[in-house]
Amino acid sequence: MTEAGQPVQTQTLSVAAADAGSRLDRWVKRQIPGLGQAHLEKMLRTGVVQVDGGRAKSSLRLAEGQTVLLPVGAERAVPEAVVKRAAQASEYEIADLLRRVLYRDADVIAINKAPGLAVQGGTGTDHHLDGMLDSLRFDAGERPKLVHRLDRDTSGVMLLARSSAAAAKLTAAFRARQAEKTYWALTVGVPKPESGTIDVPLAKGGGRGRERMFPDEEGDAAVTDYRVVERLGRNAAWVELLPRTGRTHQIRAHLASIGTPIVGDGKYGGAAARLAGVDPGLHLHARRIVLRGPSGRMLDVTAPLPPHMAETWSYFGLDLETGATDRSPWRP
Repeated sequence: MTEAGQPVQTQTLSVAAADAGSRLDRWVKRQIPGLGQAHLEKMLRTGVVQVDGGRAKSSLRLAEGQTVLLPVGAERAVPEAVVKRAAQASEYEIADLLRRVLYRDADVIAINKAPGLAVQGGTGTDHHLDGMLDSLRFDAGERPKLVHRLDRDTSGVMLLARSSAAAAKLTAAFRARQAEKTYWALTVGVPKPESGTIDVPLAKGGGRGRERMFPDEEGDAAVTDYRVVERLGRNAAWVELLPRTGRTHQIRAHLASIGTPIVGDGKYGGAAARLAGVDPGLHLHARRIVLRGPSGRMLDVTAPLPPHMAETWSYFGLDLETGATDRSPWRP
């Protein structure tokens, strides 16, 4: 397979559940930062990019589990100047990202994503984690690859694959729901009962730029287990959550649906998501991930709280050791 007469080394990636329904062109651009539409259309016409072994149009809606053929080393598919424009990160930002590495082996890198950092680009979003992944290449021959996502304002553990083979295995593990993910949140009000399962289907609604998830009996299945770790009177609670499914904004929408929005989540809680004396930032943190890595070794990675949440925990005198992340994930 060639492009412009030059051999192109390729890789095959699987479409994750979270990306089901995405247009092919938008999905490919998330894998290849800075790729222009004209360049992508050329790769589709020449067969450099294929879906399930065949050629496809950029408007194709992808389904979970479909395979997409892409060039190996995404940065090689885009002119160097375009890559540089797509990843306008300062030396300070790169140094901060390197400090956020929690774990690294031959297959996987785990980082503690900062709140406020988008994982991938989009309309009006030029600065994102995907654009800085070259700085995490270390000794690997390939650029790290995203295998799951966190909301822009959610902090915490994210896994990156260090090769195409590792990406395929990690994507399959996430798709099969083999990853145990633990989140910590501070809610306005105390969930009732104080432990249980929120089983509320969700559907996307709202206009362009205002999209959000709504409870909808006809929506996609969404299930979250939760428990109150500590009450703060009647006004707030430290809540630990284990999502069984991975819908967009699932935890945020679920907690709002039972009347206890996450502190700082104006999108789902409005004015009710404010708490006096507390930083207005979103108080949702991906605390821990446990899963079997590509090599067969069990990975168990925990991320410390971001500064604004650590300050809140200190303000209320909450003891981090009260959390359950020092033992196996629980289920109600």
